[in-house]
Amino acid sequence: MSTKTPDLPVIVSGGGIGGLAAALALVRQGYTVTVLEQAHEIGEIGAGIQLGPNAFHAFDALGVGDKARGRAVYTECMVMHDAIDETLVGRIETGEAFRRRFGNPYAVIHRADIHLSLLEGAQESGLVTFHTNTRVERIEQDEAAKTVTAIDQNGRRWTGQALIGADGGKSVVRAQYVNDPPRVTGHVVYRAVVDKADFPDDLKWNAASLWAGPKCHLVHYPLRGGEQYNVVVTFHSRQPEQWGVTDGSKEEVESYFQGICPKARQLIELPKSWKRWATADREPIDNWVFGRATIVGDAAHPTTQYMAQGACMAMEDAVTLGKALRVANRVWDAALQLYQKNRITRTARIVLSGREMGRLYHATGVERLVRNSLWKGRSQERFYDALEWLYGWNVSNCLQQG
Repeated sequence: MSTKTPDLPVIVSGGGIGGLAAALALVRQGYTVTVLEQAHEIGEIGAGIQLGPNAFHAFDALGVGDKARGRAVYTECMVMHDAIDETLVGRIETGEAFRRRFGNPYAVIHRADIHLSLLEGAQESGLVTFHTNTRVERIEQDEAAKTVTAIDQNGRRWTGQALIGADGGKSVVRAQYVNDPPRVTGHVVYRAVVDKADFPDDLKWNAASLWAGPKCHLVHYPLRGGEQYNVVVTFHSRQPEQWGVTDGSKEEVESYFQGICPKARQLIELPKSWKRWATADREPIDNWVFGRATIVGDAAHPTTQYMAQGACMAMEDAVTLGKALRVANRVWDAALQLYQKNRITRTARIVLSGREMGRLYHATGVERLVRNSLWKGRSQERFYDALEWLYGWNVSNCLQQG
């Protein structure tokens, strides 16, 4: 028997990638959805994102696979070089053999193009209503009526049969029910997008490329058909940091990259403007369900960028939630428990692996030498075996009920 409350929508707090993915997953299970977004418009900021095969499985499950594929750039490889001496540390081919193994490609894409693909799908459904300039400040629940109410900054009440907190790393929903502190990493990320005409010819690789340096690294890859390039630099800050985004300065970036090779150093000379992210994550938690409210994406498992899986995990969350509702015959209590059971361990592994990858990328001294030797002589099949846990996710295996 279904416990779906007639005529009430599901409330989604947040209109970013996680929120739109959740809305699409819910629509595909027959729900109407109300999305509450604090910004003045539904949109996305930032620069590039890397998409593993698991992301394309999620796009397909959400009904927007063709849209996303049409906006992505398909890379030939993932490659890491030492930023001091240009040593090739490792190269993972992402061509035909990779696609056969994981059922989908590896690609890079602008964040705004992911968001647009999901937004178009939500708008075309006719079942998603958007309200901007609406910041959820607290949640109330009526157990007898089986309803959840979000109260916004103006005191307006939005009542639904359930609430999905997709309100990011500084989630109000998580704060109300968990109230755990962030773990500020001290790592600062600068991101920018550079036009093809301004990008160095000797770095115009069709690859997700990383230069690993001492307490720093640089990333670059093509976007939007190769007409632009994403540039990301990360370093360990010398000063105490507060989690957040500000405008950056070229002078600060240059001061952290004095010891790297000229080829990689070209990257920090390119951008005309930078955005500066002081990063944080949180310790993984073992409960995401609070009555008829739950959390997805960065609200559930905020992580550092080192696994390149933030958006991918948010979309996986959404797909798994939708499938849990179907399997549980739309009984919310059972579905939410099934959802979190199948997501907590996997996403915690991403958070913890991200911390380890940050250490690996930023190794110094003898650790740097060990890192540079880790993958010498490794076959592509061995690389693929090591990535199976990550890229082998798909809709058919996302829900284990045991």
